[in-house]
Amino acid sequence: MKTGGQLIVAALEAQGVRRVFGVPGESYLAVLDALHGSPIEMIVARHEGGAAMMAEAMGKLTGRPGVCLVTRGPGATNAASGIHVAQQDSTPLVVLVGQIERGMRGRDAFQEVDYGKLFGGMAKWVAEIDSAARIPEMISRAFHTAMAGRPGPVVLAMPEDVLTELADAPVARIAEPAEPAPTPAQMERFAALLAGAEKPLVIAGGSRWTADGVAALQGFAERHGLPVACSFRRQMLFNHDHPLYAGDIGLGINPKLSALVAESDLILLLGGRLSEVPSQSYGLLGIPETGKTLVHVHPAPEELGRVYNPTLAVNATPGSFLEAANALPAAAKPARTGRAEAAHAAYEAWSQPPQAIPGAVQMGAIMSWLLKTLPDDAILTNGAGNYATWIHRFWRFRRFGTQVAPVCGSMGYGLPAAIAAKLNHRTRNVVCFAGDGCFQMTGLEFGTAMQEGAAVIVLVIDNGMYGTIRMHQEREYPGRVSGTRLQNPDFAAFARSYGGHGETVERTEEFAPAFERARASGLPAIIHVKLDPEALTPTRTLSEIRAAGRK
Repeated sequence: MKTGGQLIVAALEAQGVRRVFGVPGESYLAVLDALHGSPIEMIVARHEGGAAMMAEAMGKLTGRPGVCLVTRGPGATNAASGIHVAQQDSTPLVVLVGQIERGMRGRDAFQEVDYGKLFGGMAKWVAEIDSAARIPEMISRAFHTAMAGRPGPVVLAMPEDVLTELADAPVARIAEPAEPAPTPAQMERFAALLAGAEKPLVIAGGSRWTADGVAALQGFAERHGLPVACSFRRQMLFNHDHPLYAGDIGLGINPKLSALVAESDLILLLGGRLSEVPSQSYGLLGIPETGKTLVHVHPAPEELGRVYNPTLAVNATPGSFLEAANALPAAAKPARTGRAEAAHAAYEAWSQPPQAIPGAVQMGAIMSWLLKTLPDDAILTNGAGNYATWIHRFWRFRRFGTQVAPVCGSMGYGLPAAIAAKLNHRTRNVVCFAGDGCFQMTGLEFGTAMQEGAAVIVLVIDNGMYGTIRMHQEREYPGRVSGTRLQNPDFAAFARSYGGHGETVERTEEFAPAFERARASGLPAIIHVKLDPEALTPTRTLSEIRAAGRK
């Protein structure tokens, strides 16, 4: 016989879970006790939002659910930010939440929450474990559900008395997601559509990708001479140095790439949904009729035809579709190859860092130095803000598994994601980009990095404001600054106060030695990069944006 808490931990061990992220709470003390002596690491975060983002990032990196443990009431509501990231980003996540005793339900007991109502709109499945004997069943279903079709978050509530209840229940085998694949008839039709296309384009996005799938995409594109674009914050799905790479379809899209999409006669939307950001506010394609041949491949059938009416809908993972596609006869055409090469040349021109921006810190030079210095397997993370443009437009991702960023645009994501990445890849360089506002959303998780020895390097790009909102403010209400100014600390001193490594960069030439010292320290590090407020975007100054808003 085991307690419910012991059954929870045994079930997680059976699912191959190596670490869980959370903040301790009295509502799940029995689970904490069962973790004592377990091979599963408990990563103690400073806030449940940070813990949930760490677990979500682990799901992105591994393809299997990250696991987050939080207490009831405020603990659960704090975790909502990470749950929302998992939902929007199609990431497998299992959140285990403490709950009041079963006999107290409906009395508005201390920290009581109806989790079905709270998370029902953003989680794939929300349930409450009603007996210890059902724990193996519920955990197994949670892992299957989180990974199936379009992956996403699952929330399981654990009543406090269930966790101390005794039961004899064997754990389930490790969950493996179903792998939907195309039919021969679908591939025959796809081959005909592709053969008849003069200006095809592949748009890769979504989740359920693997390194083998990415390699298969490259091989498929080469055999057919296809330009490949990546969806917003899915840029690691194709090598940016490859002559068939056309760029990313996201915020601030290259106008030439937008034109490439518009002129394409066939679009293979592979794994993604082409939602608001990559579709340029749903303006790239017609809805529901797209105005061109659309082959939509997605692992979740409910996403096919949800917004766009595809010419051919294929319920398949990217990998299973590409396995079948690579068995098709090669059909590369000179005109296609020339078009793809022109698209890549346009990407290369668009992705050259600017030579000069206002101020003594030149981010273009810093990005160029990082590109030359960091190895191809370095992992970059970020949250949300104008500073992220320096990565999205000017960084060149070359390998799968090197980008961990929130498709949903959540601030504060970069540091928790970097911690998860470093714990999963101890020997690789992990660099977090964060704006001053973005960092302060979850900056106390630097303490988690110190506690766990996760030697991340955080670049805090400080311009003293919520830069993205200020940009929109200056466009719509020029000169009327309201609610966007920030009074910031000494971020390098903040790192040192935890026992970490801190550097301050006020001139471009200071960055390279500061970064090398941070890397050599072997400690979690913060490099405080002081950016001129005029450098509001990589290509337009604050004054230029304000002047344009006044016209």
